[in-house]
Amino acid sequence: MSEKVHVLAKQGFGTGTNELYDRARPSYQANAIAHLRQSVRASPPLNVVELGAGTGIFTRALLAHPDWAESIKELRAVEPSEGMRDVFTKTVSDPRVSVREGTFDTTGIEDGWADLVVIAQAFHWCPDYDKAVSEFARILKPEGIVAFIWNLEDRNRAAWVAQLRDRIERHESGTPQFRLGLWRATFSTPSYLANFEPQEENVWDYVLHGTRDIVVNRACSKSYIAVLNPEEKQKVIEDIDAILQRKEGLVWIDEAQGIFEYPYQTFLVIAKKK
Repeated sequence: MSEKVHVLAKQGFGTGTNELYDRARPSYQANAIAHLRQSVRASPPLNVVELGAGTGIFTRALLAHPDWAESIKELRAVEPSEGMRDVFTKTVSDPRVSVREGTFDTTGIEDGWADLVVIAQAFHWCPDYDKAVSEFARILKPEGIVAFIWNLEDRNRAAWVAQLRDRIERHESGTPQFRLGLWRATFSTPSYLANFEPQEENVWDYVLHGTRDIVVNRACSKSYIAVLNPEEKQKVIEDIDAILQRKEGLVWIDEAQGIFEYPYQTFLVIAKKK
């Protein structure tokens, strides 16, 4: 994996961790993907670049959405992790889609090719916002857009989620997590101000089905938990079990089956090229 990738991302998303990531992480809400389509100024067919494409979770959601299914001419996924690319090729089977090695500021895409650059659940790892934005501007067509999208557990709507986040965030020291907002420096960089209009932001609240295993697997798929030794990881799992057993703020969908509400948000930022 490139030296331009954060060391914890290399370790936490390295070979052998990616199947769990793909299985554990949620897909993306249809209304957010529809809003993304409405934000693209160009007429189809569209060229799409997906940076930090991971295992293809967002790619599959985009290809399956009715607003996008027939709109894409070609989608080029760019992902620095060999392990993630391996899972991507196994889970995305569409002749319009290819995947290659690259980073936010070294995509290997030709000048002015893309109508859309999209980054799902990844941009908080960017090491140099100005260089990345310069690369986005280079590969986008005039009036193309960049979209940054994240799925987030909503700690404000359930006490147990807040407790869970407090517990696992003890291990994230030194990692550029979304919640820290470091990525917002992007929008004041020279390259952004020169090439893009002020960003537009949208948030959607929703509820997913949760179970004990879903919560544990999502926690263990986080980079800073994946790198823990077995004893430390087991302690995290035990803490999760204790939190769920307290049932503070837990809303049951089917208590007999152990299914409860898992509050989430999708956060979407749109940046339009001048």
